Amino acid sequence: MIILKSERDLEAMRPACMVASTVLEEVASFIQPGVTTKQVDDFAASRMKHYGARSAFLGYRKFPCQMCISVNEQVVHGLAGMRYLKFGDIVSLDVGVIYNGFIGDTARTVPVGGCSVEAQRLMDVTEQALHEGIAQAVAGKRVARQGCYYTSGVPSNGSIVIVDERVVYHCQ
Repeated sequence: MIILKSERDLEAMRPACMVASTVLEEVASFIQPGVTTKQVDDFAASRMKHYGARSAFLGYRKFPCQMCISVNEQVVHGLAGMRYLKFGDIVSLDVGVIYNGFIGDTARTVPVGGCSVEAQRLMDVTEQALHEGIAQAVAGKRVARQGCYYTSGVPSNGSIVIVDERVVYHCQ
């Protein structure tokens, strides 16, 4: 069930979202060839702490990391570890913070030092699908219908859509 928020509720939530967004941008800037996903996760933890926030993911259903880091073939919710990032990888970063009692959550996919034309095309197509889906997020429209917009242009661009049992859409 979706609980409608008042303007006051939304104002109270915005600082958590701003912290999450700032941490995500700083983590994205930290990404470079030669760092491990564990180093990225540790950096994210330090930035969250700097802003007086904590990870919304660490410990949630026993999740062991500060953030989700998915590299190349990993679809979503990847775990930090000793995997070294290399030039041309594409990395999906998902940051969730708890700040002043509210959760801010945001994600972004970035290339490591640059990427192939094919990888850039994948990122462009999926970002366009995201914008199309967001445009459909209006009062009265079922959330499940939005998935059709998120995924409608993806197969025609040579990618596939992965649908899991919870009807969560991921692109590969």
